[in-house]
Amino acid sequence: MIRVLVVEDDFRVAQVHAAFAERVPGFTVVGTASTAEEARGKIRDREPDLVLLDHYLPDSSGLALLAELTVDTIMLTAASDAASVRAAFAAGALNYLVKPFTAEQLGERLSAYARYRRHLSSLGRSVTQEEIDRALRLLHEGNRPPAPKGQSPVTARLVADALKAAEGPCSAAEIAARLGIARATAQRYLAGLAQEGRATMTLRYGATGRPEHRYQWAAGA
Repeated sequence: MIRVLVVEDDFRVAQVHAAFAERVPGFTVVGTASTAEEARGKIRDREPDLVLLDHYLPDSSGLALLAELTVDTIMLTAASDAASVRAAFAAGALNYLVKPFTAEQLGERLSAYARYRRHLSSLGRSVTQEEIDRALRLLHEGNRPPAPKGQSPVTARLVADALKAAEGPCSAAEIAARLGIARATAQRYLAGLAQEGRATMTLRYGATGRPEHRYQWAAGA
């Protein structure tokens, strides 16, 4: 079993996160802590394999505590600014999940962590670059939203490429015409890109009828 310590200043939230973790096969919660000092003691006494760490603690920032830890850590926090995300990964966080999140979202990341851990444990003393790359892919599998049922990876790539190549916002009808696919198909794939954060969606209002959805490739995606 993978032993988990939840570090969260709000007792009720800590209990929710602990319950989420307990639902994932192969994981057991060995305790919760509401301060950095309490976390240090429980890490020493209970020897968790994984810490689920909040950024905001009453006696220290979670990032400051993270920098001290030698235990695998996933950040669970409301801090969604880019500086906090960069600082967390620089300090050694394996993953970062912004509150509020669902049990399924946390479960996907914990399951991915378990696969990552098993993979590394199965390797010898010396590992190849290919094995390292596979470990990283396994670790972050839970971060990617699943492809909608019935979607083709080939069509998804064609729609994404067409949107990236466009000089400005496009409608589903325009993308469909360029690719020779049905408008409803283009709409489904474009909506998926928007949901993943890889595209932005705006509405264009005409003189009559319903507003038209316009899609554009997201900067930095």
